[in-house]
Amino acid sequence: MLPDIQELADLIWQPMIILVLGGSILLTLRTRFFQIRHLPFILKETFGQLFSNDDNGRGTVTAFQAMTTALASSIGAANIVVAPTVIFLAGPGALFWMWVSGILTSATKFGEVALAIKYREKNEDGEYIGGASYVFRKGIRNNIGKILGFLVSFILMIEILPSISLQTISAAGPVENVAAAIGIDNTLARNITIIAIFILTVLVVYGGVKSIGRLSEKLVPYMAITYLVLGAIILVMHIDQIPNALRMVVVGAFNPKAISGGFVGATLQNVIRNGVARGVYSNEAGLGTTGFGHAAATTDHPARQGVWGVFEVIIDTLVVCTMSGLIILVTGVWTPGMSEQALNETMPVAVERAINESLGVFGSVVISICLFLFVVSTMIVIVFYCEKQAEYLFGRTGGLLLRAIACGMILVSMFISFENAGAYLDLALAFVVLPNMIGIIMLNGEVKAIKEDFFDNPKYMSND
Repeated sequence: MLPDIQELADLIWQPMIILVLGGSILLTLRTRFFQIRHLPFILKETFGQLFSNDDNGRGTVTAFQAMTTALASSIGAANIVVAPTVIFLAGPGALFWMWVSGILTSATKFGEVALAIKYREKNEDGEYIGGASYVFRKGIRNNIGKILGFLVSFILMIEILPSISLQTISAAGPVENVAAAIGIDNTLARNITIIAIFILTVLVVYGGVKSIGRLSEKLVPYMAITYLVLGAIILVMHIDQIPNALRMVVVGAFNPKAISGGFVGATLQNVIRNGVARGVYSNEAGLGTTGFGHAAATTDHPARQGVWGVFEVIIDTLVVCTMSGLIILVTGVWTPGMSEQALNETMPVAVERAINESLGVFGSVVISICLFLFVVSTMIVIVFYCEKQAEYLFGRTGGLLLRAIACGMILVSMFISFENAGAYLDLALAFVVLPNMIGIIMLNGEVKAIKEDFFDNPKYMSND
């Protein structure tokens, strides 16, 4: 069954890439390349305000907590384990197309976040909620909007379930390797890891959105810094290999066979497809998920929160994913001409193996702890997302039921493989992109208006 599912996912992703890139190019043009022209202001408004609690406006959590909540759903196993697999699937050139898609789709993510703020509402508990389904129902104002809102919520609710299992398996893999290295039964270590993720997730998600925001605010920045420092050490240790790694990325982006030889995935179409698809999975631009976390933010303007969406793409794709990809290349964990068996065996643990070969068991232990915490933070947020989809579709009771089912998918990961979970996730992601990008494209005029109302107003741009 697996080849059929993966082949179907590959087939469906071909038009989805056109939709994602086409819609992102449209939004980039309509907003006049604001993500590039106003980059200094965006960095000052985000990176420069990371630990500030000076938030103005209405909301349930701070702007920074909302950003880290949204970032927690994408940064983690998606960057350290899943995104780097693109090199094994299509060669180093796919990393280049991940960069291109990141730059373009940052305009899409800005639109998703800004519209989520504009069309958010309060639930029965007095908390601000919103996201793609609310945006399309209230923003498009006809049956098409209602249909798109329903489809986004329903498909996203289904997509999150295999994602939960894949993220959990990604955290358990390095722990298994460390356990085997120090003489502990790896199956036992795997199951204990999964149970620990389950317990921690349940404890936090039943604390509500404020609890999620507080935990994300504390975990995400320090985990990201730890991983980046570890990666930087490895890159310095292999600094002589960095120019060759970058050469493989750039040359492989346009002539993949020149780098990967006879590798079956080394076609330009496959390189672009995998680069864009893994980029979308990593930074979630185009999926419609990010608005559900940002909708609770305290802010005085939709665009001000929207720039945090741009910042997420920068950190997620252009920094963390790049670090992961380069680590694999400079350490020689991926090399041209690897056999299919070697590719499949190495792919799920590539970054952990690269770190182990450079820093030994100590490096493996650190990355295992880091990845474990990344995945816990991700689990907490995507379970919250899953609950909110069900709440939108079936009311508060339905949301609580899906929260329990989503938590249960953590335990299901004991019984499924990385490859199976990944294949079903690829298929589900493609279906999520379709209604969300159609809705965002239909609302491109509103995204343009929000951008102009903020970036053309001296009141907001006095520090640009």
